[in-house]
Amino acid sequence: MSGQDLSRYRTNVGIVLFNAAGEAFLGRRADTAPPYNWQFPQGGVDAGETLDDAALRELLEETGVSSVRFLAATDGWITYDFPEEVLASGRGRGYVGQKQVWYAFRFVGDESEIRLDAHDEVEFDQWRWAPLATALETVAPFKRTAYEAVIAAFTPLAEPDPQP
Repeated sequence: MSGQDLSRYRTNVGIVLFNAAGEAFLGRRADTAPPYNWQFPQGGVDAGETLDDAALRELLEETGVSSVRFLAATDGWITYDFPEEVLASGRGRGYVGQKQVWYAFRFVGDESEIRLDAHDEVEFDQWRWAPLATALETVAPFKRTAYEAVIAAFTPLAEPDPQP
């Protein structure tokens, strides 16, 4: 990302949550029509919040999950640009896109912990476990390049849990 003006990108975190079998959590966005409406949890970083804390908070808010073990985080920022319709609608909040650090966690709880209504603002209306690369087929096209980088970074983690 050298030479890129990152000040025009909203600071954000993304989370890949792996289950014991090495599959990734995908949520179906409640406010997005198919077919590109499944994605990993992600969200903005609040003022004064660390990236680590934001990742855990966003995961809890969007999935209800808090029983996790940290696996890895990406180095540096992964960015994507908002498409014109997002910019024109104001949903971009004055930013041209998002800059993200991505986190990989292993889910170590019981699936009954997963609650998509854990927060007032429901992000997902359905969820499923899927192979990591499946996300490329289901995510909004403008996020695909970022997802390719995330999948490349975390593919070595998409294995059954060696610490059951």
